[in-house]
Amino acid sequence: MNAAADANPENDGPKGAKLIADQVSRLPAKPGVYRMIGAKGEVLYVGKAKSLKARVSSYAKSGGHSNRIMRMIAETCAMEFVVTSTEIEALLLEANLIKQLKPRYNVILRDDKSFPYILVADDHEAPQILKHRGAQKRKGFYYGPFASAGAVNRTLNTLQKAFLLRSCTDSVYDARTRPCLLHQIKRCAAPCVGQINREDYGALVDEAKDFLDGKSGDVQRALSEEMEAASADLDFERAAALRDRIRALTHIQGTQDINAATVGEADIFALHEDSGQACVQVFFFRAGQNWGNHAFFPRLTQDALAGEILETFIAQFYDGREPPRAVLVSHELSQANLLEEALTLKAGRNVTVRQPQRGEKRDLVAAALMNAREALSRRMSESASQRKGLDALASVLGLEAAPERIEVYDNSHIQGANAVGAMIVAGPDGFVKNQYRKFNIKSEAIAAGDDYAMMREVLTRRFSRMLKDENAERPDLVIIDGGKGHLAAALGVFADLGVEPESEGICVIGVAKARRLTEDGAKRIDRTMGTGDDQIVMPGKDPFLLPPRDQGLFFLQRLRDEAHRFAIGAHRAKRKKAISANPLDDVPGVGAKRKRALLNHFGSAKEVARAKPVDLAAVEGVSDALAQAIYDHFHDR
Repeated sequence: MNAAADANPENDGPKGAKLIADQVSRLPAKPGVYRMIGAKGEVLYVGKAKSLKARVSSYAKSGGHSNRIMRMIAETCAMEFVVTSTEIEALLLEANLIKQLKPRYNVILRDDKSFPYILVADDHEAPQILKHRGAQKRKGFYYGPFASAGAVNRTLNTLQKAFLLRSCTDSVYDARTRPCLLHQIKRCAAPCVGQINREDYGALVDEAKDFLDGKSGDVQRALSEEMEAASADLDFERAAALRDRIRALTHIQGTQDINAATVGEADIFALHEDSGQACVQVFFFRAGQNWGNHAFFPRLTQDALAGEILETFIAQFYDGREPPRAVLVSHELSQANLLEEALTLKAGRNVTVRQPQRGEKRDLVAAALMNAREALSRRMSESASQRKGLDALASVLGLEAAPERIEVYDNSHIQGANAVGAMIVAGPDGFVKNQYRKFNIKSEAIAAGDDYAMMREVLTRRFSRMLKDENAERPDLVIIDGGKGHLAAALGVFADLGVEPESEGICVIGVAKARRLTEDGAKRIDRTMGTGDDQIVMPGKDPFLLPPRDQGLFFLQRLRDEAHRFAIGAHRAKRKKAISANPLDDVPGVGAKRKRALLNHFGSAKEVARAKPVDLAAVEGVSDALAQAIYDHFHDR
């Protein structure tokens, strides 16, 4: 590929149609990708072309454009081009750039989560079965994608009952000296301690692969024949075990929502639009079984056609994912052949893209379309409720407009131990969970339980980062869980960073339980107070309460409760990790096997820390050099 970068957006040269016309004269009639750049250097649009010269010249014409395209042309201050060898390369590059740059005038896939797979890892003498996300670098067989982690967990649970494959890590496997609980409850064959020989365990692995490859009938028939033979030999214990495995296989097939006789491996994409919003429902079929579905809600441009939305969506969807053998769509695609070639090139095997017209495949697409319609209806209902809550909150706080991005901050700790700060984000579409952040409190100067200092550290780290990154998201409303002291700490952070919240369009408030005078004259929080006793603290105003049934109050409580949930969850995870930590984990050269040997010999990590090098060297597997290293580690030498 050859890249050509042209006009600088900061110059005073021609803009809009004049700039585009000037670029056309120097463009080749070759495939490629073009980018339209705005006044601040932001990418407005990414497009592909079979002929860059012909495609870009269409923008220089005075008529025939929609309002969206006319605005885009008017805002264009520069253009960049990448020439590719083929139109297929251009399509793949376009999808990659749209995904990275998120241009304002493109259809953008918002949700890009990594779908889970089932992995049968065969890089060990006893293959392991487990859930896998991310890059498929580990050696083994991958089955998926599944629509959710819950679907994988349920399937794995049943597969363990049916095939008795191990799920433990290699280090745990190597350290076992007796069967684990999973073997006791008949979910693992315990190859780690020789309860099954390598050949028989390999046969279980092959059966699991056959089942996941869609040969479930063959597997069940073989197990049934084996059960009958065991019963005939009066080996009733083995027959009962085989019966339980057959039941597990029947269950895993019965729990599939829609099984297809004519679809072995395919993804189904169905699009439904309503009131300027859209939902793309994706169903995953593998081995003739429905392995779940997921709803996406892409951001639309006003005049985008259904086929154009699906084409752009599918191209982005498979950027970084392995396409199946068939892709079924609900709408006709104008460039289906091009997309088909691109996916075939990516997969290294034949991939078909079709809009089915009859039979079972058409029925499956219709089912996906119905799900898309229902999902969009639910989302629009939730969005309307969310918008009402935002409007009510804006009215309560005296904001000029409803906030588009709300950030809520909370801390969680037990007397200063395992302190964690948390930030949640909400907007017109609800909670934006992929933008939640947790902050491990790092400063050693913070006194135990100093909530104000913890809040200062969290806000300093968050907004320092925002000031360094021009493209960072900026909140319209910052909510601090706490009263006047917490709010003063937050405003102090903004002052130290040289940020004036009002001039930046940021409203900062605190929310806390109101305090009442008790019988001894002290002000304390009354935990029996009603929900209407939440006190709002704003700069330059007296604290005030909202009426118990105020919609703005309900919305505020939802935000605060979510922040509590996230902060407490982060704190508990950190505390659990700290509790389960062992001092030997940090000793260089001591792995799971040596750690176990040391603990068995001395009885505890505390006794290991007290031991002399000569005593440490007496442990099997611990050399003189390692014994000295362990001794030095615990004595700061």
